[in-house]
Amino acid sequence: MANEPRIVGFDDEPDPVPANRMGYWSYTWHMVKVNRACYALLAPFMLFFIICTVIPVCMSLPMSFTNFNMIQTPKWVGLSNFYTLFLNDRVFLIAVRNTLVFAIFTGPFAYFLSFFVAWLINEMNPFLKTFFTFVFYAPSLTTSVYVTWQLILSGDQYGYLNAILLDLGFVSKPVQWLTDTTYILGVCIIVQLWMSMGAGFLAIRAGFQTIDKTMYEAGAIEGIKNRWQELFKITIPSMGPQLLFAAVNQIAGSFTVGTVGQMLVGLPSTDYAAHTIMNHATDYGSVRYEMGYASAICFVLFLAMLLANKGVNSLLGKFID
Repeated sequence: MANEPRIVGFDDEPDPVPANRMGYWSYTWHMVKVNRACYALLAPFMLFFIICTVIPVCMSLPMSFTNFNMIQTPKWVGLSNFYTLFLNDRVFLIAVRNTLVFAIFTGPFAYFLSFFVAWLINEMNPFLKTFFTFVFYAPSLTTSVYVTWQLILSGDQYGYLNAILLDLGFVSKPVQWLTDTTYILGVCIIVQLWMSMGAGFLAIRAGFQTIDKTMYEAGAIEGIKNRWQELFKITIPSMGPQLLFAAVNQIAGSFTVGTVGQMLVGLPSTDYAAHTIMNHATDYGSVRYEMGYASAICFVLFLAMLLANKGVNSLLGKFID
């Protein structure tokens, strides 16, 4: 009946006042009040995000133009920090090279590895899905895994890897995996890949669960004949948001990598073989307390990540509604 009251469900959107009847800010405030419950749920995270991320990032730019040691008043030095960074800091150029190597190997490769593993797990029964999801995600939960890798890669004959190689006769003396510049970077990349199944991996796993199964039935009717066609024509286009989140997460992780090298081979590593931009910022910010110079390093890193994220958005944006 026409006069019967309408029951509003959780997913129903309230009828907003048209934007052309009020100013932009008035309309925005009106929509905030209409959706106040949603904003109340977002408030704790947004407060934490603003205090711990937005404000420090915004402060890094003006601070990068100063000489600041956290004791004395910051002294304005203009572009001096950036001039030194790009033209006189040889270690920074080594860090840029190492970071790019890390980003190339632990970024795209870890991203596709996460997707492939999540795809394989999705084909298993519920118990095995839960078990293997935990197995692959667990290494990213704790830093104690570095202790295990230090035991495996120890440079004496009691290191697990050296002991195996010596017993098999592949080497005649223990290999210095964590101090020899020939192996340091490769070892850090392998450990980082092993720990790369983090939030992005879980997002992709969740994305597989959100795909409507009837789409595969419709695809079979339309002529899709095998699993590979299903993957590229149905699965990937249906997981746009999850794939984008995983890509952004993986980019952030690959550009800000530094903990793995610091925990395994020290700070600085031998001949800066595993020294990354993040390690360089940690060195100047947390060891030398040259906060102005460290802020310049972090701002350059932020710009590099921003450009990389723009590239990923342009590639995966077509899958986002």
